Amino acid sequence: MKKISAFVACCDNYCHVKAVHMKAGLLQPLAIPGWNWEEVSLDFISGLPPSIKGYDSIWVIVDRLTKVARFIPFQTEYRLHQYAELCFEHIVHQYVVPRTIISQHGPQFTAHFW
Repeated sequence: MKKISAFVACCDNYCHVKAVHMKAGLLQPLAIPGWNWEEVSLDFISGLPPSIKGYDSIWVIVDRLTKVARFIPFQTEYRLHQYAELCFEHIVHQYVVPRTIISQHGPQFTAHFW
């Protein structure tokens, strides 16, 4: 690890491009959820070979409290309303409506999805 940081520190291009405002603070831990499926995290696994039913991706929804995960197959061409239908069928119907969604796809995805 020290070799990488030493190399980056000596890199002329990096030193010229990096701005002072890019320094990040410490990571802030998320609060522990109060109930099962109250807060979920979403992620996608895509680029898989198509299944017999034509699914080529997997939607991973994880309950942040219990770490229980749901793996939902889908097609890459799905529209946002189809994701909402899948979420309702696999999560809301069996558990509750999540209060918080955490996704690496940014607040735009979450807002459009919600």
